[in-house]
Amino acid sequence: MSKPFRVGADIGGTFTDLIVVHEETGEFSIGKVLTTPDDPSRAVETVLTQTLEQNSVGTDQVNHLIHGTTLVTNAMIERKGALTALLTTEGFRDSIEIGRETRYDLYDLNLEHPKPLVPRYLRFDVPQRTLSDGTTRKKLDTVFVERLIRELSEKGIEAVAVCYLHSFTNPADERTTRDIINQTAPHLRVSISSDVIPEIREYERASTTIGNVYVQELVEKYLRKLETRLSDIGFDGSFYLMLSSGGIATVDTAVRFPVRLLESGPAAGALAANAYGLAAGHNDLISFDMGGTTAKICVIDDGKPLIAHEFEVDRIYRFKKGSGLPIKLPVIELIEIGTGGGSIARVDALGLLKVGPDSSGADPGPVSYGRGGVDPTVTDANLVLGYLDPNYFLGGNMSLDMERARSAIAEKIADPLNMSVEQAAWGIHQIANENMANAARVHALERGKDPRRFPLFAFGGAGPVHAYRIALSLGSPELLAPLGAGVMSTVGFLSAPLAFDFVRSWAVQLDDVDWSKANALLAEMQAEGQQLLTDSGVQPSQISHRREVDMRFVGQGHEIRVPLPDGQLSSGHIDELKQRFDQVYKELYERPGPPVPVELINWRIVSTGPKPNISLTVTAVSDITSASAAIKNHRPAYFPETSGFVETPVYDRYLLKPDLEFDGPAIVEERESTVIVGPGSKCRIDRHHNLVVTMPRQSPPAREQR
Repeated sequence: MSKPFRVGADIGGTFTDLIVVHEETGEFSIGKVLTTPDDPSRAVETVLTQTLEQNSVGTDQVNHLIHGTTLVTNAMIERKGALTALLTTEGFRDSIEIGRETRYDLYDLNLEHPKPLVPRYLRFDVPQRTLSDGTTRKKLDTVFVERLIRELSEKGIEAVAVCYLHSFTNPADERTTRDIINQTAPHLRVSISSDVIPEIREYERASTTIGNVYVQELVEKYLRKLETRLSDIGFDGSFYLMLSSGGIATVDTAVRFPVRLLESGPAAGALAANAYGLAAGHNDLISFDMGGTTAKICVIDDGKPLIAHEFEVDRIYRFKKGSGLPIKLPVIELIEIGTGGGSIARVDALGLLKVGPDSSGADPGPVSYGRGGVDPTVTDANLVLGYLDPNYFLGGNMSLDMERARSAIAEKIADPLNMSVEQAAWGIHQIANENMANAARVHALERGKDPRRFPLFAFGGAGPVHAYRIALSLGSPELLAPLGAGVMSTVGFLSAPLAFDFVRSWAVQLDDVDWSKANALLAEMQAEGQQLLTDSGVQPSQISHRREVDMRFVGQGHEIRVPLPDGQLSSGHIDELKQRFDQVYKELYERPGPPVPVELINWRIVSTGPKPNISLTVTAVSDITSASAAIKNHRPAYFPETSGFVETPVYDRYLLKPDLEFDGPAIVEERESTVIVGPGSKCRIDRHHNLVVTMPRQSPPAREQR
């Protein structure tokens, strides 16, 4: 093959990761550099150039590059998007501020609600009204729209979101408004809700449409700049973006719908965990991805990551649903915790030790980086505890300063709390662990999953350092840490197919469905998906379509997703659909539903291209016959089971071959991450080169005597 290589590149808050894979042999190489916050594309160019040069691969040999970025999320959180106006149905300009009229915390007297991306003075009532059945009650005042757009253009508005009531049933007025904007002020960017998310619920639809156009210019400038950088170094292959739903899309599609990139990096991590889990024979996993800024946790059930159709960005309270801006789009369902290697530790006003969610990021980074950081972080604590080798961070490409780390922990934590530096470091490490374990436990239980039956799959630069304690806290039976864990999210990019999803809202009771209309609705979406993927270079014969519908009991406020039967639907499918609904309902709530009629709300199509066949090959670099031969040195590391520091064997990960076994405590080092294993555990290397840790059996807590 003239272009045998595929590349995955992930920009995180602290590091930018990259993997280069040979499509035929499965051999791979990885790279990792500090993220460049002022221009993230610079870090992508740097790590790509370095990794290709180290492996004597030319950029003209790269067939695909798939990329994930946190640019959209950061732009919304930091309010760095375009100056945006909202056009909505007369009388509804305040709906995005009223929201659901709920309090996400009943007892918080200082409750704050998320501030819309569009302030009130830029929200405009437009004379028009479409009814719920799609008929017109009040005709669109096109003269008013044209006059308003001219004024907005003169005042420096950069983008316009259009969300009219019931436009998901009849998008004509939104499309007319878009045409007027394009004719009157063609430099203005415009998004209409019937394109972005033609789905019931006006508040969420408006919020999503605003978010889409708010970041559109920023995303396009970034992607075009990255395209130019890649072209300048000789890359002429295909460039794709990871979507939050787990599919990938072309740059043009991503520019049109940038809001779909919100969780692209974390989504890739969940896909990587899923792929590795399936290969290792685990259909059920808890994916744990901890980097320098955040940790992401995802439940993988029956060989698939859970998917949600709504997401909140910029939450005022991270764990409080309703405290953020709703984005109603498919996303791999995960929870993000503000705990990473760069999370800052501090003593609060009550004298309690707190860790995160604020982070030192890549610049200046933890104190031990020696780049100007002054606040102690989780990485600094791990260094003091002996979990990290100061001379082997990033494979020796970066040194950590032990004395600076100890000094910062002493000054900011140990001295104020009247404890030793080592005790303070352990407190920082363990609080970070408990924050993440509690979040994982709640996330799993809220979805009806028992974390005690799910092995923990740990990756990310910091994940394997903390995974053992988290698995212990959750009661997980096993811990899995893959080779190359520090850049594992990038593998997810390479395992994702080109895919896009479509939705149409049409509320109708199951017994009253007009099946010809239902089939026409599904056929319309399927044709749209077929065309989009064909335009992206996928052969029509390789495209598949998954069909689903959101159903609920009549009178309920929320729905559950049910797979649709194949082929043309008819009244003969009524009993089958009811049975499928009952089955999904019982799986979620472990009891049958009430004897109430059922209605169908949202009709969905997911169009998907062929899934890439990625099989990573690890070339054996040693002929050792026992794990002890892979020990490169010993160093003191802290384990609470022994009440202090223990001389702990440090294993060279690259010398550990499949079937080798050893016991904890142990430290297993590779260039981009380190695995810490506690006493009493059993370790082995499986045939996929994963480190599999069988957790020690824990005694059940003693019951209180009455």
